[in-house]
Amino acid sequence: MLNTDVRLEWLVSFLAVVETGGFSSAAEATHRSQPRVSMHVASLERAVGVPVLDRRKRPSAVTPAGAALLRHARAILQEVELAEAEMSSFRGGARGVVNFGAYPSASAAFMPQVLRDLAESEPDITISLVETDTLELDSALLRGEIDLCLRPVTPRPKQGAIRTRPLWREQLVAVIPEGDPLAEEDKPLDVADIAHRDLISIGRLESDVPPSFEAYQLFRDEGYELHPVQATNQPQSLVSMVRAGLGIGLTNALAAQISDLSGVRVRALNGPHERVVAVCWNADAVLSPAARTVLTALAQAPAPAGTRPVDRSRPVVRQVVAPPRQIHPASE
Repeated sequence: MLNTDVRLEWLVSFLAVVETGGFSSAAEATHRSQPRVSMHVASLERAVGVPVLDRRKRPSAVTPAGAALLRHARAILQEVELAEAEMSSFRGGARGVVNFGAYPSASAAFMPQVLRDLAESEPDITISLVETDTLELDSALLRGEIDLCLRPVTPRPKQGAIRTRPLWREQLVAVIPEGDPLAEEDKPLDVADIAHRDLISIGRLESDVPPSFEAYQLFRDEGYELHPVQATNQPQSLVSMVRAGLGIGLTNALAAQISDLSGVRVRALNGPHERVVAVCWNADAVLSPAARTVLTALAQAPAPAGTRPVDRSRPVVRQVVAPPRQIHPASE
């Protein structure tokens, strides 16, 4: 007989291992440590009395018992979400202030419609919007200064139990000044086409810690190392620097979309890496009914124009890239 002390987080970790194919990737997808995920699965197996995963296989595979349990785990977690949704009707609607963080391009391209819809459907909820760069959002979330935030899934949070629910994917793009030979074509660019040029990236210029924004990962995947001449978290600043002739800009599609693109051209970048954006919250904090209502609204909102919705039933897994070789873009 199944032990009634089984905890929901054990089921979440088990489901993540099955859907990502391994304990390491499950830890990344759920923002838990790998030992913690392993402990959850081991506790679950002790509770059910049989192995649920075949650890001899790569990727990890479910046993026959695990396949049966998997169906119930998905149903249980779905029922929990349905129960929360039904309880909200008895509360007569959520009320209160939700402090919400976002980085500039997501805030501009996605949040206005969400705010308008929530103002109509949940008039007793007030959203206080805080705009800052990605690296500051995690700290604000862990300090309790914001309840929820929109952030790309990379760079990964460095600390804390931050949970994510992916919302959309978008291309990486190059912003090129008019008159540059690369601005004359429309087809996607290869990294090799721009690797030796002066480049301007999103993020910050850092010397001690290699940045892990998507553009840096894309370069590493192609065997290069990105050394930008300048970096910024403000989309319009990046475009303006490109317009001034300081280099070619590397950013995400939404950042280019919300900017004044006069004097520049935008081309997509070839490669497996793209920006995945998620709504995030601190798993160690208790979300208020108002924050949960906003979280549900964000998960159900249409993805911004020019992006692709993520399959929200599956966690996001960070891609593994090959070791880079050193190439300095300002070498010409």
